[in-house]
Amino acid sequence: MDYVIRAVRAEDWKKAREIRLEALQDPAAPIAFLETYEAAAARSDAFWQERTANAAAGVRVRQFVAEDPDGRWAGTVSVLVERPSDEAVFGEPAVRDQTHVVAVFVRPGHRGRGVIDALLREAVAWSWSLEGPRVERVRLHVHEKNARAAASYRRNGFLPSGHTVPMEGDPTSLELELEIRRQPADG
Repeated sequence: MDYVIRAVRAEDWKKAREIRLEALQDPAAPIAFLETYEAAAARSDAFWQERTANAAAGVRVRQFVAEDPDGRWAGTVSVLVERPSDEAVFGEPAVRDQTHVVAVFVRPGHRGRGVIDALLREAVAWSWSLEGPRVERVRLHVHEKNARAAASYRRNGFLPSGHTVPMEGDPTSLELELEIRRQPADG
């Protein structure tokens, strides 16, 4: 695989906006993302600059990208830090120190090349490296009908937690929670 996996830098905000807007136009976007293209496209440059700067700082969120040899971003994933003292995400507060993988996207021309695997490995490794209260698990949500994404997550060690939440905007559909629990040997 000829990709560099790295954290975003604050100056990457234009590329971060570009890949997010492309992701929101993907055919799977309605079941993969909670944001619409229209809402994201309407956001100011200042919003994208702040969002990318926060992800670059890596305190409460970290965004990783897969960069091809020409410097074009092939894919991205973001990781949110969730602590029991934080506000509720998906309707429930965290009951343990954990991270939450969100905004997963690989551009169509780069799919099937191991990009998602490398991004998820980096997201999990970063989660385990966090200082402060030890992160006990990495979780994500996948729509019950998003078989392609679910297969990628399972291939990378994410297993069903048994917890589901209704899809925001469509309470007849479910988001399945998948997780990787930290093993005692993971330090």
